[in-house]
Amino acid sequence: MAFSGTAALAYLRRAYEQNRLAHAYLISGAPRSGKQQLAAELASLVNGTKVSDVFSAKAREIFIAQPESKSRRIVIEQIRGLEHALQMQAPSGRLKVAIISDADRLQPQAANAFLKTLEEPPKNSLLLLLSALPEALPETILSRCIEIPLAPHGKYQKKTEEEEKLVKLLQQTPREQSWSIQYAYRLAQEFQRLLRTVREQIQSETAQALRNDVARYRDSTDGAWLEEREQYYKAFTESLYLQRRAGLIETLFAWWSDVLRASNRIEVKELPAAQSETTAMAKRFDTTDILRRIRSLEDLRDHLGRNIQEALAVEVAFLAIFSGETTLA
Repeated sequence: MAFSGTAALAYLRRAYEQNRLAHAYLISGAPRSGKQQLAAELASLVNGTKVSDVFSAKAREIFIAQPESKSRRIVIEQIRGLEHALQMQAPSGRLKVAIISDADRLQPQAANAFLKTLEEPPKNSLLLLLSALPEALPETILSRCIEIPLAPHGKYQKKTEEEEKLVKLLQQTPREQSWSIQYAYRLAQEFQRLLRTVREQIQSETAQALRNDVARYRDSTDGAWLEEREQYYKAFTESLYLQRRAGLIETLFAWWSDVLRASNRIEVKELPAAQSETTAMAKRFDTTDILRRIRSLEDLRDHLGRNIQEALAVEVAFLAIFSGETTLA
């Protein structure tokens, strides 16, 4: 059963007050479910640091590990640094807290190293793992943590028009008998068509906003102001586009995450309207193959973040994600 953030904190507070707090918790939940907020509130409870300071440089005896490498993975050096910090003595009455954000992004070597900390936790320490995809964590780590699953805030967040179109496109994939290279390329073209539509829509809206500004202030400003506004709307257009593109990438993540959950017979779904299709997909692949496709999607996000040519990055990723169906269950 998933907790609300309030109920989860109340449960953990009771455990702390009764001296029954476990040494390691896995706080799981979909994006924006409040994982970091709960971790900050629990860390504040046991450590005394202000909630607002937990994820800042002001935190005392609170150690954070999160994806920082070029591949957006948590590397073994980060875990070794965290382990060393946890060996330090904490002031009386305070626990040392280690928080691993996006724990499913642990590199295999880093996960193995952290397993030793889970097996022999340092004295007066609390280990918190946060993950939107706990199914991707090794079973050895999962078995040593108490999971606190969080429910999404309210109803599922309403998706944009292009995200809804992408979900409908993905719902057709289980009907495709053979995921050939041609089929993957066709999907990539459809995805890029969505991106073009988004860009054109944003450009149209911001161009109209600029025209409105020019009409309103034409007689009261000089040419330098107009040039500044043009630059502002150019940057604003790109910012909006990147935000909407990220939403489409997250929809792809939600789809494959639901496939992974269905493969592991987990009821919670990020795309409940597509449950029958993601369940059907789960029957066609084993867990290893699903995770491989999720990693390819992570590579796509990383490549786009490093400004690798968009069309090329999309085509390469879709060829890896939607072709080569070689592990039929």
